[in-house]
Amino acid sequence: MPTLGSLPTQHPDLELTFVWPRNTVPHHGERVTGLTILRLDELLENGAPRRLDAGALIFVAGAMPFRIRGRIAVAIEEVLRQMSLDGCVGLVVTVAEGVSQPFPQSLRDMSDLLEIPLLMTTASADRWADVHTSIQQARLAIAERRASQLNALVQQLPAQLADPKAMQRIASWLARALDVQVLVSEPDRVLAASPPTAAEHLAQAIIRQSVEGGAPESPSAPHTQLISLAPTSGADTVLAVARRTPFDEAEIRLLRHAAKLLGLVDQARREYHVAADASRAVRTAAVQLLLDGEVDKARRVMEQMAPGLLDTETARLFVVTTEPAHRDTAVRLCETATAGRALAVADPRERNRVVVIQPVRESEPDENVPGELVRLVSAPGPVSSLGGSGVYSMSLLGEALNEAGTAQRFALHQPDSVALSVQHTDLVSLLCQHDAQRWARQLLHPLMESDVQWEQMRETLPTALAYPYTVAARRLDLHRNTVTRRVARAAQLLDMDFTTIGDRIAVGLALELVTHREPPETALRGGQVPTLHQLLAAPQIRAWAETLLSAAREDRRNLLATAAAWLTFDAHLEPTARALGLSEVTVRTHLRALETHMARDLSSLNGMRDLQFALNIVTGEPNIRDIGRQLCAAA
Repeated sequence: MPTLGSLPTQHPDLELTFVWPRNTVPHHGERVTGLTILRLDELLENGAPRRLDAGALIFVAGAMPFRIRGRIAVAIEEVLRQMSLDGCVGLVVTVAEGVSQPFPQSLRDMSDLLEIPLLMTTASADRWADVHTSIQQARLAIAERRASQLNALVQQLPAQLADPKAMQRIASWLARALDVQVLVSEPDRVLAASPPTAAEHLAQAIIRQSVEGGAPESPSAPHTQLISLAPTSGADTVLAVARRTPFDEAEIRLLRHAAKLLGLVDQARREYHVAADASRAVRTAAVQLLLDGEVDKARRVMEQMAPGLLDTETARLFVVTTEPAHRDTAVRLCETATAGRALAVADPRERNRVVVIQPVRESEPDENVPGELVRLVSAPGPVSSLGGSGVYSMSLLGEALNEAGTAQRFALHQPDSVALSVQHTDLVSLLCQHDAQRWARQLLHPLMESDVQWEQMRETLPTALAYPYTVAARRLDLHRNTVTRRVARAAQLLDMDFTTIGDRIAVGLALELVTHREPPETALRGGQVPTLHQLLAAPQIRAWAETLLSAAREDRRNLLATAAAWLTFDAHLEPTARALGLSEVTVRTHLRALETHMARDLSSLNGMRDLQFALNIVTGEPNIRDIGRQLCAAA
């Protein structure tokens, strides 16, 4: 759009000249929105119009005397007053060739008072009419361009304001539309920049504003704009733009519009993060409760967030690994891939793991969850390996985590970094199921002779052997004395001592085989019953043991000797430390290192079982009571 200063350059044939004031520079930037032509004869007859267009340049057409005076001067004074009221930008009169100062002192004084510049020209009114047409055409073109820019700016808004890429798209568009460098930033980080080097150029201006509380004062200051995205909320997010040429008013308005949109995106981003953090905290708490066997509490926690998700009786568990720095991204990918069908949370115990729990409905098996997780491993991205468990009761997801952790360790040696088949990773699944079922049923036969007694034992013993009786009673919703009495009765019937790790492990394994594994038909027929040593002598079991202990054997500390002594003394620290000549602190440190190397929880019965069996297979220590042979002999 033309200005008073640019009109003489754009239309040199009009011979437009500033006459007053002497310093015309402050008026050069005034935008001219149109041209209003007043005929001198009509002006003298009717006086000044009651209304003039704001931003217009007023042209008085008609033969002017060498020096304006009398009725003409009075009429022009009246025009100047009306121009001041309506916000016009300047007054032009026609003069003859050679005239240099047609305005008397009275008009020049009024010009100073009203701050309206006085100009003169030798061009006719007809030629000035063409100028008016060109100004209107320029205004129309600018209006269309601004409308197109606003439309394009609105098009940059995402379908969801919390879209993490929305701010960068708006910044990139703004950089192209106005040919500027754009930076959207908070005090401690850059949110969006276009081009990528914009941060380097604009950082100084932002720092100066934060220190001085205003726009920077420097030679480049007129060409830098700093706009707060949310000044009323106290947020520190700022839009900063810069370029070599000054910004006009329309461009500044466009920047403010862009800042409003960026402010909405920023507000949505903040609120989404708060809501997402709260949602993840709830899901993490639910997973922790599930892993601790507190199924009812976990269901109550998730009821409002995902009604019915945890209503199943069984579930599968998956372990996804990634680099610690990329775990948040991996969690989001897993959440998206399993939305509405599983719980995906960052494992609070392992910095490089994501835990995914998939509730399983027997009537509607869903293979999409493992399929989506496998896709994440195969696609480029942060997910590096995947391990999965079999189907477990909701109350036994702690054991499912151990199995999935073992599967993930096996996955590291697979071409696709995936191990979902428990037949290749879980000790119980690696056992010969025919022989294992015969061994387990022979061992538990004294408990199974009475149906009522068996129902009580199969309900109580798995938990009572894995936890202190007080904890077991709370989990089973029984009185502690009831749990103690049932365990004592089982020990008497089986002729075992449940204060020893070996007997608890053996009976726990037998119970898992009988209550959670479907026996082959041939296992229920007569035949030779194997011993526990014979069950563990299979080649696949040795391979499992070697893999499980491989990382621990490479540790410079003699962790396996500590583990064997600890199991020999039934997991008591004091006699273990005394026998090894170590401190109890050192023994604890060795056991924690073993947990990391094996991906096992050595406070759980299954964790101790895997450690005991693997140690016996690989090193021969500690000794394992060959329970099956003793029972066979007694039979």
